[in-house]
Amino acid sequence: MKPLQIVLAALGGAFVGAAAGLLFAPDKGENTRADIVKFLNEKGIRLKKSKVEQLADAIAEDLESK
Repeated sequence: MKPLQIVLAALGGAFVGAAAGLLFAPDKGENTRADIVKFLNEKGIRLKKSKVEQLADAIAEDLESK
């Protein structure tokens, strides 16, 4: 593997792990999603709440299938 591929794979794994940690956190899903939207807004990424919910559902489905 090329070094760039290794770095991208590691970053992708870290992102999925962080997302899974957020989804399985003991806080309510509504609060967690609001925190995600706030974090993304601070980084300059604008997503509607419905898009965040779709993203969270897609990640949860992917994790359940594994």
